[in-house]
Amino acid sequence: MDNSKIGHHISEQFNKELEDVRNKVMAMGGLVEQQLELAIEALITGNIEQAEFVIGQDNQIDTLEVAIELECTQILALRQPTAFDLRLLLAVIKIVHELERIGNKAKRIAEMAVKLSSHTNAMPKHDMDRMVELVKAMLDNALDAFARMSIEEIPAITERDQKVDREYENIVRLLITHMMEDPRNITRFLDVMTTVRALERVGDHARYICEHLVFMIKGENVRHLTQEELVDKINQPR
Repeated sequence: MDNSKIGHHISEQFNKELEDVRNKVMAMGGLVEQQLELAIEALITGNIEQAEFVIGQDNQIDTLEVAIELECTQILALRQPTAFDLRLLLAVIKIVHELERIGNKAKRIAEMAVKLSSHTNAMPKHDMDRMVELVKAMLDNALDAFARMSIEEIPAITERDQKVDREYENIVRLLITHMMEDPRNITRFLDVMTTVRALERVGDHARYICEHLVFMIKGENVRHLTQEELVDKINQPR
């Protein structure tokens, strides 16, 4: 990881504390990525055991969130950081919350995988492929940007969120068509819709991670900006 953006402090212990926080965020991010990958795979293959494994692992993500938030709070109280160090800690608290929410969505997908496993052709798998790849790439790239402390790739990452939204809308329209054609399976298709909605929300949370990272690096609050406004803000000289 690029440590150049973390100031060199008189206290070497302070440097170690900040680096430890960053490393724990990356460890949590890796676990969340794994959970999402396994949940999607379980959904596609109908592997109930794998889905139940994902559900059981969710507590680990919750535990990491609490531990990292506590560590950040202790550093804030004891070190009273300023400037970039302060923004780093505040952003980390928000980022681990986004990761915990993504973990919840992975758990939700796994639960739906169990519920839908007994149905044949329950999931329009070929119609989901594009959305799945976009969402996974968004999360992976957002975590990579955090690891490198770089916002250069963030416009490309957040732009994918618009593509995820379009894919979601297309799948919802397809599911509504299926329900109209076969009302007997409305409940099943509603479960599928819940699953697709969870995937769409993962993309949203990946975007939020990017927004928190912009705040960390530039000190600019870019929440609620359009894609064009976000790009302009990132490109503005500091």
